[in-house]
Amino acid sequence: MATEPAGTGPSAEARDAGDRSPGARAVTPGGEARRAEARGAQPRGAEARERARTGKARNGKTRNGRARTAGARRHDEARTPPAATGASPADPAPGARRLLAGAARRSTGRAVLILLATTASAAATIALPAVLGHTLDLLLARRDGARPWVALCGVLLAAEVLLDALTAHATGVTNARSTAWLRNRGTAHLLSVGPRRAARFTPGDVVTRLTGNAAEAGTVPATAAASAASLLTPVGGIVALVLVDVWTAAVFLAGVPVLLLLLRVFVRSSSDSVTRYQRIQGDIAARLMEALGGARTVAAAGTARRERDRVLAPLPELDAQGRRMWQVYGRAVTQGGILVPLLTTAVLAVGGVRLAAGQLSIGELLAASRYAGLAAGIGAVVGQLSALVRGRAAARRTAELLSAPRVRHGTRRLPSGGPGRLELRGVTVVRGGARVLDGVDLTVPGGVTAAVVGRSGAGKSVLAAVAGRLEDPDGGTVLLDGVPLPELDRAELRREVGYAFERPALFGGTVGGAIAFGAGEPPEETVRSAARTARADSFIRLLPAGYATRLADAPLSGGELQRLGLARAFAHAGRLLVLDDATSSLDSVTELEVGRALTRDVRAGTRLLIAHRVSSAARADLVVWLENGRVRAVGPHEVLWERPAYRAVFAGTGTGTDADADADAEALEPPGPAVTGAPGPVPGDRGRTGGAP
Repeated sequence: MATEPAGTGPSAEARDAGDRSPGARAVTPGGEARRAEARGAQPRGAEARERARTGKARNGKTRNGRARTAGARRHDEARTPPAATGASPADPAPGARRLLAGAARRSTGRAVLILLATTASAAATIALPAVLGHTLDLLLARRDGARPWVALCGVLLAAEVLLDALTAHATGVTNARSTAWLRNRGTAHLLSVGPRRAARFTPGDVVTRLTGNAAEAGTVPATAAASAASLLTPVGGIVALVLVDVWTAAVFLAGVPVLLLLLRVFVRSSSDSVTRYQRIQGDIAARLMEALGGARTVAAAGTARRERDRVLAPLPELDAQGRRMWQVYGRAVTQGGILVPLLTTAVLAVGGVRLAAGQLSIGELLAASRYAGLAAGIGAVVGQLSALVRGRAAARRTAELLSAPRVRHGTRRLPSGGPGRLELRGVTVVRGGARVLDGVDLTVPGGVTAAVVGRSGAGKSVLAAVAGRLEDPDGGTVLLDGVPLPELDRAELRREVGYAFERPALFGGTVGGAIAFGAGEPPEETVRSAARTARADSFIRLLPAGYATRLADAPLSGGELQRLGLARAFAHAGRLLVLDDATSSLDSVTELEVGRALTRDVRAGTRLLIAHRVSSAARADLVVWLENGRVRAVGPHEVLWERPAYRAVFAGTGTGTDADADADAEALEPPGPAVTGAPGPVPGDRGRTGGAP
């Protein structure tokens, strides 16, 4: 790694030496001692210049402003994930089958109930024509014993109605619970894969998959259970027709191959159009979510019409696929609607001839006509198949959410009483083919406040993400108190590492619940103390119900939203607290107050903050200066401030030249050995006493 002078990233020799170097490793909680330690860990001027020259050679280009600007552009492009609404594994079908099997296992009891109810209803439907025909013959012949058969007809009709009602209720419950399970499974998996892997799906596409697609996939267990009865009815009708009269059955069976061909064509034709239709729906939803997210920008720029056209651009293709889908369905129903009456008419014609010949009774002819209608019940079968096709296509889209591998966690725990020492060893992150972080070696001693600075695209937010394992690096290792983060127990990791973001998302229902939301449930006093530290208590008390005010009833400005996010992080502070540009919307006075309270009142051992303001860097014990994904320098702010290139980071005028880098190496040569001593307060420690920056 190419690092300019004053870097505390350990060299190979330093790592081998471990803690044998008291100047580089011993730390006192006092701010001055921590600054002295940072100076003691800096390499000498000659070594620094050599490392700077080595870094330039490895880059293959000079450190001029133009080269760094190009690097920033590459980084910005790498940080923007492509819209991947169509992202899918090569063959999502196995995943969809496993997903549907899981949903079916969780609905086994209800699915069996649906199967039994629909089967019993089908049996009653099949028995009714024969009973009705026999009853008619008895009534026409004026024979005794017709009354029980009339009663039996009433029982069969009542059974059909009751069983259909039971089926409808069980189907609704099964669909709702299967859908809920699919949505919970998809949401939980997305949360477990980490932001970087989940970014392959746009928010709008995720919403479509977890709402409409999951709802359609959730109907599959109940539909599959009911499909058995939908097949039982026509098969039973054919068998009963054979039992009533073989000749009428033979006429009907002559048209069965045509019915089967219609079903096969329908399944093959509709599956592709349904899949395409759902994919385009997701694309439109993704575009709409993007437009809504930037609604103020669109309104200010006056581009609403253009944005509307962009969102609706896939609409013609959606219309085409929708028309194709319904054309396939309509063609199948129409063809069946033509074929079924023809078959029924043929059955009645043959039955009439048989009746005239005295070989069939009127009741048997009635039964034969009813059984012909049941046997030709292609409409019910097509409806069930259509639901299964849509459900399986939706399940494939839902299963694609589960294709990203989960983040693996270990079982280790952090050593008791650790200070929160953070180490990055050779950390590399690649996005879009560009190295966002390039072999970063960095050690942040426990108990310090470290500010990460650098111009836009330097890799600050990525470093913050890997520091707390919001994402894993492509190379290298991140350790907290000597334990690699991937080896930590998941609950331990989330309990000991806290985050506050530039745009916090609030959960919990109420304002107090939003602050308490997290890995644990802090007591009310902790919640209120965190709000006071974040300077949020004053405006919370002005809300209608104070901390019990519903979030929906609490209009919040950007600064108030950030203060609630900070309060949430403070309430759950552990060994490491990462603030990713979490004070950008605060005014200077509030930001100063929060910064002082952060080091004085928050329990967190180590604080890593992404800083854009000079005042934030000045209050930190240590400043990590990033440039093009590498650590250019590490040291106290007042020492780095002597470098023109460092000052230019905050001025936004560039990042310096090679001459600056060589001059900085001399300017940052440490004046003396590091200060060591027993832990304890150090007089004049700005971070702990809240002194002026």
